[in-house]
Amino acid sequence: MTAEHVRLEEAREGKALWKRWGPYLSERQWGTVREDYSEGGDAWGYFTHEQARSRAYRWGEDGLAGVSDDQQRLCFALALWNGKDPILKERLFGLTNSESNHGEDVKEYYFYLDSTPTHSYMKYLYKYPQERFPYADLVETSRRRDRSQFEYELLDTGVFDQDRYWDVFVEYAKASPEDLLILISVHNRGPDPAVLDVLPTLWFRNEWSWQSDPDKPNLRQVAGNVVQAVDRKLGERHLYCEGEAALLFTENETNTQRVFGVPNRSPFVKDGINDSIVHGAEGAVNPEKTGTKAAAHYRLTVGPGECRVIRLRLSDRAPAAIAHGNGEPAGPFGGRFDEIVQERRNEADAFYAEVIPRSLDADAANVMRQALAGMLWSKQYYFYDVDKWLEERGSDPFKPTRKLAPRNDQWHHMYNGDVISMPDKWEYPWYAAWDLAFHVLALTLVDSDFGKQQLKLMLRERYMHPNGQIPAYEWNFGDVNPPVHAWSTIFTYRLEAAAKGEGDKEWLKSCFQKLLLNFTWWVNRKDRTGRNVFEGGFLGLDNIGVFDRNAPLPTGGCLEQADGTAWMALYCQNMLEIAEELAMTDPDYGEMAIKFVEHFLWIASSMAHLGQDTGMWDEEDGFFYDVLRLPDGTAQRLKVRSMVGLLPLCATTVFEGEFVAKYPELVERFRRFLDARPELYAAIHNPLTLGVAGRRLGSILDETKLRRVLSKMLDENEFLSPYGLRSLSRYHADHPYVIQAEGQEYRVAYLPAESDTGMFGGNSNWRGPIWMPVNALIIRALLHYYLYYGDEFTVECPTGSGRQMTLYQVAEEIARRLSGLFLRGPDGRRPVYGGARKFQEDPHWRDYLQFYEYFHGDDGAGLGASHQTGWTGVIARIMHVFATLTPERVLEAGKKSYFETVDRMVAYPSPVGR
Repeated sequence: MTAEHVRLEEAREGKALWKRWGPYLSERQWGTVREDYSEGGDAWGYFTHEQARSRAYRWGEDGLAGVSDDQQRLCFALALWNGKDPILKERLFGLTNSESNHGEDVKEYYFYLDSTPTHSYMKYLYKYPQERFPYADLVETSRRRDRSQFEYELLDTGVFDQDRYWDVFVEYAKASPEDLLILISVHNRGPDPAVLDVLPTLWFRNEWSWQSDPDKPNLRQVAGNVVQAVDRKLGERHLYCEGEAALLFTENETNTQRVFGVPNRSPFVKDGINDSIVHGAEGAVNPEKTGTKAAAHYRLTVGPGECRVIRLRLSDRAPAAIAHGNGEPAGPFGGRFDEIVQERRNEADAFYAEVIPRSLDADAANVMRQALAGMLWSKQYYFYDVDKWLEERGSDPFKPTRKLAPRNDQWHHMYNGDVISMPDKWEYPWYAAWDLAFHVLALTLVDSDFGKQQLKLMLRERYMHPNGQIPAYEWNFGDVNPPVHAWSTIFTYRLEAAAKGEGDKEWLKSCFQKLLLNFTWWVNRKDRTGRNVFEGGFLGLDNIGVFDRNAPLPTGGCLEQADGTAWMALYCQNMLEIAEELAMTDPDYGEMAIKFVEHFLWIASSMAHLGQDTGMWDEEDGFFYDVLRLPDGTAQRLKVRSMVGLLPLCATTVFEGEFVAKYPELVERFRRFLDARPELYAAIHNPLTLGVAGRRLGSILDETKLRRVLSKMLDENEFLSPYGLRSLSRYHADHPYVIQAEGQEYRVAYLPAESDTGMFGGNSNWRGPIWMPVNALIIRALLHYYLYYGDEFTVECPTGSGRQMTLYQVAEEIARRLSGLFLRGPDGRRPVYGGARKFQEDPHWRDYLQFYEYFHGDDGAGLGASHQTGWTGVIARIMHVFATLTPERVLEAGKKSYFETVDRMVAYPSPVGR
């Protein structure tokens, strides 16, 4: 057991609070819904980047490479100044949707290089230009570009030419749960000596301004270059600053004079340190060396190619104790400081040596480790009391004279105050429930406790709506996301059971009860006609449809969604798996298992309907489509070959036989149910047919349909890209789908990169690019089909190649292509970075990874949010599975052992009946 595993165990048992301090600050807090008190709900316009340095936040904080305690009372982050910028670099800069030609976009280069799950060691890199940061150029040039042009990136401005920039590495190493050692290493990559102001900053989140009886904390200088922080709830901490550094103090209070034209109530305000450094403003900082925000000011002159190091320490140990404790050399930076930092680096290496398969080469191991580091750095303390927010904006739902809130006024029960895994901490500094389900797949590789806690958190009464809906995301909690929570729950349970020999059934039982509420919400709200076909709107796939699926249809009528119905079929299967697992020790769950298998059959048969009515399965094309039902009673399939039609393939689960042995009377009831309704499985896979090793398969697709769908999915002229599966078939490049409605033409064409419309903000395109989460779902499904059909079932992959593969090999091939997005190819280039020469060739750039939101459907270049390590981080799980399961192990272990290995690694199959 490594030292980090010991810390995880201590945290689990409550012996030591190793997770109390972590990277829980946003990279961008301004512009969120929580900070929006505008009349119309324009979050970006109401609280701008220009205001952020001067305006105290209501609900959270942000900063470069920042950390805080798990309630975000005390925060620490980095600020920089190159001597030329108009402001300190205290937070990341990016464009709002209206400023950019392809939606919101961060215009910075920063990298999450390493982190252990307890954050005992973390490493971050920020690249800062030595020339003036081109804020205005980025905005003005981007606004001039249309949607047919590329985004204008920071590299395009020329500000990194001649390597005139700083590499600023920030490392954290915990000497104890409450003692953080901080190392800032500043590298001058340019050809000339240069000066950089470095301002490590400590501050309290402003809670006192919003309370009638404030209990204000305090920072003050003590004992030389030491900042003492005192808070009634948090206790006392000290920030020790090495060397010659001036300590500057101000208040974390809004500069109301600058922002609103209202006189300040305090002479010292949030941007006081900025004004002192950048403008030399006298009186901007407190000469009494006290306040609620403080910075240590280092001015470094660094030669070309040189590095300067700053050491700090944020500790619960007082100066007297730290000076003479445990026989250490005097002071907080004695000999043990550097030793502890190196120990934590070594311990991180040892931990990841246990996580990352040894079969991966150095480049692949680096990709996997940075993917996991990004997942761990993307935790954030998220605070949002929706009832209080509504009250503050005059939208209290219980007052008859209230103003209508632009969003979330039906969610006033919500009180969020937790550390949550974020999609990213700049563009999406708020949780998204269906993203989170995929985050957990990667997070459980390193911290199963945190993954379980995250899944259960979304089901708590202060998150889940009283009607059973799981909150979608901050912009609109009432939006409908794919119901993947149960899928992630059973996966997480089985992973832990495989690792420890048994799963956490109490946790599983608790989740199941709340998931029942959510399942019922879906059935009652999204099955309009009671025919077991489901709607749901855009369902996370944004612009994939012919119409905006979140808006009323221009034709009238309704849309029966192939993806919505497939999601519900999978939801049934997942609930069935959970119920059967619990029934093995609690007979009360046996009846629930039968309920969900029957419900799955009703949904699956409705989806694959072959009768006179128009169903989603198109026999001529061999594919699933959405069905448009018009007010006059007629219906037509919207024949767009997209991920919508591949998702029915994902609704599949393999079942073993223990349940039958334990509950033969329930199984007999199920057989009688089937005997009376043979039409239920006439058009789907027969659940009674035994496969390899006596397994059963729950699937919408029988073998014929499966082969037909796979032939399109594995066609390189349709879905199969060199880098994974496209979200829309390439067939539509030459054959766009066109429909006329109400005198207007609606068209869907293959768009391998960014969207050419503003639908859903313009920065999310499902009409061609590769998306990691749905690829992961398909890989999981293929492994299940393989467990059932075995080696005798082969398909051509790619279609038309003449090369036959088992479904395991197909899954492995898709995983190989996905991994190829990030790995160096034979030419030394990483597809994710496209034509960016700096990233492809420069030794100070080429091994640092960014995990984008989605990827170009043909060349694999990264698109959308550049740090969406969230669900794109699932690449770590994909790499882990196929590095662990190799063909050589299959041959050595034999078929029986192989199936056992697949069961364990995929962590899905359920003990349902022979």
